[in-house]
Amino acid sequence: MPKPVQGPRLRRTSPIIWLGAIICAILAVAVFIAGLVVFVGYLVIRPKVPQISVTTAKLDTIYFDETSLLTVQVTIVIKAENDNAKAHASFYGTNFALSFHGVKMAYLVAEPFDISKNSSKEFNYVVQSSPIPLEPEYAEIVNRSLRENVITFELKGNTKTRWRVGLLGSIKFWLHLNCQLHLPVNRTQIFPHCSSRSK
Repeated sequence: MPKPVQGPRLRRTSPIIWLGAIICAILAVAVFIAGLVVFVGYLVIRPKVPQISVTTAKLDTIYFDETSLLTVQVTIVIKAENDNAKAHASFYGTNFALSFHGVKMAYLVAEPFDISKNSSKEFNYVVQSSPIPLEPEYAEIVNRSLRENVITFELKGNTKTRWRVGLLGSIKFWLHLNCQLHLPVNRTQIFPHCSSRSK
């Protein structure tokens, strides 16, 4: 007598799989809600990245002799700004180098500092270089600059900034400064348009 044909057995889903699916669904909802909160917080607060800039610069003295030794004193004012109306900002690791055609002449540094909401702070650097021996090609550039009454320096460096914005948490950024300072030899003060937002 032929045996009756039996259909495939239905397997029950393991409770462990159900538990895993529930946990994944909860995590997905939590991530979605967190993203929504961050997005709404951003739209409400509109956080702005703090910035640094060179407000003024001036060549105080320059000494260049027949042995191709260059010595300068430069005054540079650097401003740190925090345009956030609802968060104060911290700056740290501030370090800039003043150089002449790649030859480092002096360093400008600052200890960590804070800036209140919607405020700024200026740093007045009087940079005195030690005598720098120049290669003949750079010595010729200095001689030409003296004849033209303008000498160019580079100011490069960066600082780190951190600020807390409500539910968005702590936000960190590197701020970079890369300036060409065309300084008149006659000690005229210039106002460079150079900031970390220039790019």
